[in-house]
Amino acid sequence: MPAPLPPTDPAILEVAVLSVRAGASVAFEAAFVEASSIIASMPGYLSHELRRCVEVPEQYLLLVRWDTLEAHTVGFRGSADYETWKRLLHHFYDPFPTVEHYVSVPLAER
Repeated sequence: MPAPLPPTDPAILEVAVLSVRAGASVAFEAAFVEASSIIASMPGYLSHELRRCVEVPEQYLLLVRWDTLEAHTVGFRGSADYETWKRLLHHFYDPFPTVEHYVSVPLAER
């Protein structure tokens, strides 16, 4: 008998591909450390990680888990702290990133 499948993750996964201006990666990473405490303090925040692309060093992948879509789109983006987040990070991006949200797909054995 096959092992049962793990439960589906109910979290919303925010995904943003961040293209940082050439030569600004060190400053961006330092600013992101500071900005991390802002996002981590938001209601509905679960976790986040930032990854740098191996093939394109100025490209990063930001993954943030939220308990609901609204925790990100309304709560975080509507907060006063979001203005500080923008001031710290948004000037590094070229072009400005597209942000998308994903949910787990339940997989069943066929």
